[in-house]
Parts: sequence; C-alpha cells; structure tokens
Amino acid sequence: MFDEIPLTRPTTPLLDQINSPADLKQLAPDQLPSLANELREFLLYSVGQTGGHFGAGLGVVELTIALHYVFDTPEDRLIWDVGHQAYPHKILTGRRDQMLTIRQPDGLAAFPARHESEFDAFGVGHSSTSISAALGMRIASQLQKTHRNCIAIIGDGAMSAGMAFEALNHAGAVDDNLLVILNDNNMSISHAVGGLSSYFARMWASKPYNFFRSWSKRILSRLPPALKAAHKAEEYLKGMVSPGTLFEEIGFNYIGLIDGHDIHRLIEILQNIKTLRGPQLLHVVTQKGKGYSKAEQDPFGMHALSKINSAASQQENSPTSTSAQSPTYSQIFGQWLCDMAAIDPLLVGITPAMGDGSGMQQFAAEFPERFHDVAIAEQHAVTLASGMACDGLKPIVAIYSTFLQRGYDQLIHDVALQNLNVLFALDRAGLVGEDGPTHAGSFDISFLRCIPNMIIMTPSNEAETRKLLSTGFAHQGPAAVRYPRGKGPGAIASNSLEGVPIGKAVIRRQGASVAILAFGAMLAPALDAAEILDATVVDMRFVKPLDEELIGEMTTRHQLLVTLEENAIMGGAGSAVNEYLASANYQIPMLNLGLPDKFLNHGKVSRMLAQAGLDGAGIAESIRKKLKQCKIQSEAV
Repeated sequence: MFDEIPLTRPTTPLLDQINSPADLKQLAPDQLPSLANELREFLLYSVGQTGGHFGAGLGVVELTIALHYVFDTPEDRLIWDVGHQAYPHKILTGRRDQMLTIRQPDGLAAFPARHESEFDAFGVGHSSTSISAALGMRIASQLQKTHRNCIAIIGDGAMSAGMAFEALNHAGAVDDNLLVILNDNNMSISHAVGGLSSYFARMWASKPYNFFRSWSKRILSRLPPALKAAHKAEEYLKGMVSPGTLFEEIGFNYIGLIDGHDIHRLIEILQNIKTLRGPQLLHVVTQKGKGYSKAEQDPFGMHALSKINSAASQQENSPTSTSAQSPTYSQIFGQWLCDMAAIDPLLVGITPAMGDGSGMQQFAAEFPERFHDVAIAEQHAVTLASGMACDGLKPIVAIYSTFLQRGYDQLIHDVALQNLNVLFALDRAGLVGEDGPTHAGSFDISFLRCIPNMIIMTPSNEAETRKLLSTGFAHQGPAAVRYPRGKGPGAIASNSLEGVPIGKAVIRRQGASVAILAFGAMLAPALDAAEILDATVVDMRFVKPLDEELIGEMTTRHQLLVTLEENAIMGGAGSAVNEYLASANYQIPMLNLGLPDKFLNHGKVSRMLAQAGLDGAGIAESIRKKLKQCKIQSEAV
C-alpha cells in the first residue's frame, strides 16, 4: 500500500527486465505478485510526473499481467475499452521508458493507439466499443482460418452503454470463441466476492465441468425436454450465486465472480478459458485505485491526477482546481444551472456520466430529484430529454462535444424533427489538449449546422456563456451552446439570467480594411491580430442563425472578410458565412480560418492552436498573405 505519490523513480528490478510480454513469460509464477507491486509503484510515479488517469489502471495491474502471461500477444488480440485501464498494458509492452512522455507533445497517447504499438490492437477513446471490435477481429480470424484469441476488457461503467449489449447479443448469435472480461470496479453490478461464488467460478471454467457440459448437451439433444430442463437447472444454479443469468440468456458462458487482484487465480482461470469453445464472459471484481490509499478511499475524486512537482508533493491537484476569481467554463455552467433551476421548477439536468466534468455537482446536491446521470448512454440521454420535453419539462443535456456525436441520430429524429425544447450544453468544444483527437470537439458546428430547427451559439467568454445559456433555455425549440475546456479570458459573469436577441452579433473593435468575424473563444486571438492589423472584430455569438444584416454591413465597409473558429473549417461557421454571401450575391475576398482537415495529436492547447495558425500572430500572418494575394492595400500590412 502506498500513501504518497513517489517523486523519484522507484527501484523496480523485476519490471526493468520486462520490455515485452515475452520477457514477462520468463518469470516464475511466484515472482508475479512482486512484479505487480513494482508496476503499481511505477505507474504512480509516472502519472505523478505527467498527469493523467491512474485509478482504473491501478485496479487492473494483476489482470494485465495475467492476460499477457497467459495469452500470446500481439498475435492474440487484447482490446481495452477506453484507455484509462491501459497504462499498465503500455508499460508491459515496451513503452515503460516512454511513460514520462504520455499526453505530452510528441509523446505517448493517453489511449491505446494502433500506430503506437503492435500490442494496441484497436484504437479507442470513447467507451463501450471493445466487444464489437473484438467480435469483428474474431470473425476475421475465422474467415482467414487463423486461431488467435480475441479478448475484450470492458469496465462496468462502459457496460451500461447500449452498444456493448448490441455486441453481446450478436456475439451470442455468432457463437464463436470470444472472451469478454467484465472489470467490475465500483460494485455497480456485483456484490462482494464470496467463497461460494469464487468456488463455482473456478468450477465453471474448469475442463472437467465444461467437458461434461458439452457431452451432456450432445446426449440430451436427442431429448429436447430433458435438454431444456438441464439448461434451466444450470441457469438456476448460476443465478443463486452470481449475477450472470442475463449473459447466459444472451448466449455467453458466464464465469464469475473472480477476485481481480488474485493473480494466481486469474492465471489458472484464464488458462482454462483458453481451452473452451464459444463466447465466454469472465466477471472480475477489482478495486479502483488499488494500492494507493487516497485513491482507494476516494476512487471517483482520484480518477485522474494533475502533474505533481516537489513544491506540491503533498497535494494532488485536480484539473478543475481553479481559484474562485477565475472559474472554468464548466463552473460557469454549473452555477447558471443552479440559478435557473431555482426560479424554474420545470428545469431538469441530464448527463451521460459527465456530471462532475460538466460542473453539475452543486446542481445534483441541491436538486437531486431533477438530476439524471444516465451513465455512458448518450443516445438514451438525448431521447430521454425529448420525452421529458414532450410532456412539458425543460431538459438541459450537459455533454462533451465529442460525446454528442454518439447521439446524433437521436438529436435529429427525436429532438430536432419534433422541434422540442431541449438545450444542449456542449462542454469541451474545440481542442482539448492532452486527451487528444478522440476527445476533441472539432466537429460540432459542422454537424449541428445542417440540422433544421437548431440554434447554435458560441460564447466568447464567461459572461457571454451565461447570457447565451439563458437565451437557449428561453428559446422554443432545440438549441446548443458550445464552450471550451478550462478557463476563459476572465470576463466577470453577472448573476443575471437575461438572454440576448437571437441571431445578433456585436462589434468588439472598429478597424479599417479587414473585418474578422470571430466565433466563440476565438474572439481573444482575433482581437490580438486586430491590434496588429487595425482590423474590425465582430463577436458573432450565433452560428445559426447568422447576423446576416451585420455581415452585409461588414462586406460593404471592408475589403477582406475573415472568419475564425475553433472547429473544422469544412462545413463550419466560415462555410455558413460563405453560403450566405453567395446566396446574397456579395462579392468580397474571403479567408476562412479554423482547424485543418486532419486529426491533431495531443499537446498543450495553446501550442496546438499556434501550430494551426490560430493564435494572434498566426491569424495576422494568414491575413497578410491573403491581402497580398488579393493585392489589397492596408496601412497595417
């Protein structure tokens, strides 16, 4: 048990010998518990140096060792659901010395990535994809007549998503060899592991039992009533000592519950499972944060860690530990939510497992009967909101931009098509930094803009965020407010719940030849560039509807129009302006600036924006080039 994060690299003689799973297999079984302790300590040290997720990783140390010890990776496929569990996997697969670069520019990704290692069988970021991917690989193996094992490791939180059960249902129908490991780390599915359930789990994974099971099926298949009775008897027996009846009904052979920290028991059961035919589900119970006392006591609060330095060695800083004078956008939303709920009893808050990250803790505490965390089920969250709206409630779906992509069909058919009063609070819009392209909110303007009835708002600072949330809440129909991760420029938000006129932009700076139409958080760098070029800057506020009157005015008074957004250029806010100008027959040179047509690797947001030419200097340089190309004279160029 560790009470503190190591500040210096720990001594790890066994771990230092492991550069691949082949090296791991050279260790004797009685050395593996010591290796687990070293791996756990090194994981704490490395995450302390870089920041990142570590609670789930600490919980699967023994499971990771056992999987690589029993199976022949990378030929056998390990598919990790999300990347939070995969840090020990990275350490054991040749990336130990690179762990201090994780989530850093040009360093390791925070999640499994196929380009990074042959041991990363499938790239992940969003949850609940592992079973589908593993089944796809198993079907490919079958058609290509190979004999590799395919193993999906999924947490109980990710198992709450409909996609996971869709895959389970298909896997049961395919009836091919597939192993799904359910890593239950917060007791949301199972109770404590007991001696009886552990005994039966070993029995159900044993060769004699499964030989007898297969033999009995063949014999009793000649007598269908007897076969049905035997199946029911087995089902009732398993139901008495385990929660596995559901999986059995789908078509899986359920094996559990297993102590996920008993490495020798894990190895024994995994070795037996390798010999079994058909889809298998192994249910292991682990402790999130295992081995680090503070994480064991607070597994949710210690889910991730900010970088530790010697001056703050006793403090685990969280990503949201901001001063009261400078709240994050999430905190602005959370306070607005509570204020609006206090005056409107019909307001309801919904989130798909993003309550803490979206700033809803206070709302959940003050209005528990109006707070609904639906777990990792984005599609359900959106349609749940539409059902509420049909019967007079005013639902607000707080969701990260990247995760709304998973509920797109429901957004179109269940909300927009019926023109329902649902407000989407889109956190983490734009670049998100160290979490990388899987979590970047780079596409929401593009995919929302084409949906009829949608209102899309892009607040430029904290004060504007509050105003536009109020605007969207008062609007009769679907609306979305997108705002970035972290802090804004420091604009003081009032306690007012007043909105703004829909579709009206605001001029923030008067200039000469160039007009910059800035959407959202790009207002700050736009003003920086405008000071260099003496340009006009418009805070557009709305992507849909656009302030067409003001755009027309800017067109007649300037020689170059520039659009600026932290979204994909293709189909984004700039495209909306282009479409309007073309339809209205305006003739003016245009420059659309935004995120390039590629996935941007992880790094610091400020550096990523600069590399994309979206800081003040980069914007000014792009405008200079365009002015020269168009042979437009400007005193500031």
